[in-house]
Amino acid sequence: MDLIADILLVAGALGAGFYCFILARRLTKFTDLENGVGGAVAVLSAQVDDLTKTLNAAQATAGDSSKSLQELTERAEDVAKRLELMVASMHDLPDQPKPQHNPVQPPQSDTVFFRHPRN
Repeated sequence: MDLIADILLVAGALGAGFYCFILARRLTKFTDLENGVGGAVAVLSAQVDDLTKTLNAAQATAGDSSKSLQELTERAEDVAKRLELMVASMHDLPDQPKPQHNPVQPPQSDTVFFRHPRN
């Protein structure tokens, strides 16, 4: 009986060792930097770095555009105020007499000579 228990114990230990060996090989392939998940993580990490740089550049550009737009808006508001003052000051001007409409004169007919092409 002890012999059978020892044989089963050795068989279980060999099976567990074989199972660990298979798992170790799969884990090595899984974490391979060229083909496995490790490679995918490395590529994604590089892409995240690139996207972070692009996002920072876009934020800086948006900030500059916002400042420029704000300056242009302020200038437009100043011009609008001046135009309003000009329009308000024009209400004080006397009305100009309306020009008299002359009837449309027929165009003067001048004799025009054309040279016909020779066929």
